[in-house]
Amino acid sequence: MRIATTIFLTDRTITPTRLARALEERGFAGLYLPEHTHIPVARDTPAPMGGELPEEYGRTLDPFVALGQACAVTERLHLGTGITLVAQHDPIVLAKQAATLDHLSGGRLTLGVGYGWNVEEAADHGVEWRTRRELVRDRLALMRALWSPEPTPYEGAFGSVRASLAHPKPVRPARELGPGALLHGPRTLIGGAAGPKLFAAVAGQSDGWLPIGGGGLGESLPALRRAWEEAGRDPKTLQVVPYAVRPNPGKLAHYADLGIEEVVLQLPPAAEAEVLRTLDDFARYL
Repeated sequence: MRIATTIFLTDRTITPTRLARALEERGFAGLYLPEHTHIPVARDTPAPMGGELPEEYGRTLDPFVALGQACAVTERLHLGTGITLVAQHDPIVLAKQAATLDHLSGGRLTLGVGYGWNVEEAADHGVEWRTRRELVRDRLALMRALWSPEPTPYEGAFGSVRASLAHPKPVRPARELGPGALLHGPRTLIGGAAGPKLFAAVAGQSDGWLPIGGGGLGESLPALRRAWEEAGRDPKTLQVVPYAVRPNPGKLAHYADLGIEEVVLQLPPAAEAEVLRTLDDFARYL
């Protein structure tokens, strides 16, 4: 099982370069970074974990800039977003950012995709909350058109792009996305809570699922696998990566029994000394 990590990198934590080097030196598989552009102070949306929202949510570094630094000082470490709030991005710009990072890293990028939880943050980006899932689907399709080998136009409900020259291209080859369709771009995983709507999106738009916390997988995976096969996808290609996991040996053994091949462990949003101590503790799982 590959052991990767995630952390809220901020202006007060360990730096991306120091963390990336430490991860690669110790043999960790990857680094995934979350995204929040800003956190409105006046907010009706409850924190997803309950209680007060931790301050790191409002201090988070831009994941693509931070991962670019991590890319420059490593050779093997996989780089991921956990997650990118696609609805809050211009999809043409986001396609360029992701393809550039994938190119410069030699194909090490995983694009984690999420729909978001903070209504006020999304609203400041002009996102209509009730249609955000459809917006994300549309923007992913537009991005895949730009990542296609040949100039490919796209006309969607929320945006369009002409057949265009768009380079660099992501490194990963195209994959089957059901009958007669191809999935272009970096490895793409969709995050979110288990359910028919989420699993239909995973099967129809991505390489797999990024379940936050990793709880309840024994009950959820059969439904996801059914949705995957009903979409015409090869069962062997489904990737499930439990994310932001608080590890213990029993939990990781359970994941292994379920056929999980990668897990992302949660690091504290702390200064260098504490993060390195945690990495040394987590090294027992490698």
